[in-house]
Amino acid sequence: MDLELRHLKVIRAVADAGSLTRAATRLGLAQPALSTQLRRIERALGGALFVRGRDGVRATALGELVLDRARVLLPAVCELQEEATRFARQGTAGHRIGGTHGPLLGGLVDRLARQDPGVPVTTHTSWSEREIAGSVADGRLDFALIGVCGESPPPEPGRLAWMEVARDPVHVMLAEDHPLARRAEIELTELAAEAWTDVPGDGCFGDCFAAACVRAGFTPACVYEADTASCVHLVQVGRAVGLCRATFPATPGVATRPLAGTPLVWRHLLGWHPAGRAAARAAHVLAQARAAHAEAMTRASPTPTAVHP
Repeated sequence: MDLELRHLKVIRAVADAGSLTRAATRLGLAQPALSTQLRRIERALGGALFVRGRDGVRATALGELVLDRARVLLPAVCELQEEATRFARQGTAGHRIGGTHGPLLGGLVDRLARQDPGVPVTTHTSWSEREIAGSVADGRLDFALIGVCGESPPPEPGRLAWMEVARDPVHVMLAEDHPLARRAEIELTELAAEAWTDVPGDGCFGDCFAAACVRAGFTPACVYEADTASCVHLVQVGRAVGLCRATFPATPGVATRPLAGTPLVWRHLLGWHPAGRAAARAAHVLAQARAAHAEAMTRASPTPTAVHP
């Protein structure tokens, strides 16, 4: 039997799990099948790789030798596959951009279409910042246009280059006839009795919001997680208040106001793979993203200049 990469993955899984039972579970195999496969691998390599005991397994000297090589080879092969995927897609024309919800992605697409006529732009949207960043890291997308809360790090920090597009205070959305809607800014504590609505995501914004509420002396009684249109509807009918970025466009029936003291901040980020085809165009796309943000700010819902009791 010739040794294959899948055999090295089995050996590493057994070593990492510390037992055949746990390794079989992680590999999706029955334990007898894993034991049989491991014996075949040991015969091919000429000796035992693990010593079995009541507390699990431990690597023999031969096992340590094989594991040392496996820990080098497996990541190298994974990196080779990623580089080959990116290289194979080098000839694909156009801009491939992934983004989350919000007006900035549409603004960037519009500006690129105006600045680069004839160059196709394709988009992919997801609630998951991690999914979008992963697609850029493995070459399926050129750019990730996402946001993170405050100073939180973006996903894939070791594989992607990230630059800040803009930094926005997080505002609150209220029905335009809400008693607080004519304020120039609103204290978070004044919203303690409200139901809230927000869009989903896999970043830390929900935790940051909960922490800001705790600092303000309350815990949100109800949070409706919904798509953007549903969040806006719940605000319009007075069923809830919501959180939005400063770039949220003016919307009938909705007033957006800053939170006093800016307890929450949203950072818009653009990410790309430094070794991918997008690296040469990153400065251009970043400039267009920043211009799109500036345009979005001019369309944002106006804020009163005076405080009304």
